[in-house]
Amino acid sequence: MAAADLIVIFIDLILRKIPIVYRNYFGFVRSIRVCDVHAFLLYTATDCSVWFTVTFTFDRFVSICCQKLKTNYCTERTALVVLGIVTALSCLKNISWCFMLTSEYSLAYARWFCMPRARLLESQIWGSIELLHYILTPIIPFILVLLFNALTIRHVLVASGARRRLRAPSSGEGAHDPEMASRRKSLILLLVISGNFILLWALFIMYYVWNRMRIWGQVSVFPPESIRELCFLLQLLSCCTNTALYVVTQTKFRDQFKDVVKSPFTIIAKRSQCCKMSNPRQCPLPRPTPQTA
Repeated sequence: MAAADLIVIFIDLILRKIPIVYRNYFGFVRSIRVCDVHAFLLYTATDCSVWFTVTFTFDRFVSICCQKLKTNYCTERTALVVLGIVTALSCLKNISWCFMLTSEYSLAYARWFCMPRARLLESQIWGSIELLHYILTPIIPFILVLLFNALTIRHVLVASGARRRLRAPSSGEGAHDPEMASRRKSLILLLVISGNFILLWALFIMYYVWNRMRIWGQVSVFPPESIRELCFLLQLLSCCTNTALYVVTQTKFRDQFKDVVKSPFTIIAKRSQCCKMSNPRQCPLPRPTPQTA
């Protein structure tokens, strides 16, 4: 997830958005005929980012709800296989962009950052192909994420009720249950990441559907430019928040981050104590305690 999100930010925000905003300084890219390759890499990275979120949701579903499958599925080898399959399918899915777009950059505030081929926008065939792209990413991921979330929530609620009934008459440990607390944390993490994914992509999908209906003559009103820019902003934001949310919510990461923040002050405090000694030069600087991954 982190690698795919970083690639999207680099390819889309840096290599695509900045030349468009400062197009007076990047006029030379019009002579670099690789825009179709750029589009292929961009849409492939975006697909990987979206589908890695789906696989993350499925991983949480398996680890919480399917204990028998968890032993065989939740392994490093399975993770490598799944990531490889998703990446390969994303590459195959987006090869068609090389035929739909030319290799010339437009550098304009338009939906396409590459010059489209002749009669592309009005073509029913290419419009259907484009629609299929957005059905596969992110409409189907929307459905899968909602399905896995619903199944996970149902399992946690049922398990929580059964566990409370079993523990209530016999347990003297009080109301705190470490197992259920761990499940609740996992569930909150799952809902935050998947909910963030759905909310930030929803406006982009609605804008695309509206724009395609306008091109086909179904509607005559076009959304304002600010709505379009907001759609792209939220879509880019979805590719950089999931990893941050996943990392920040981890207890071990937060503990190590606090140690990193406190370490300079700890060294200064210990050095100050050494300065108060009779021979401060003999007082070595404290060595940082190695942290485990």
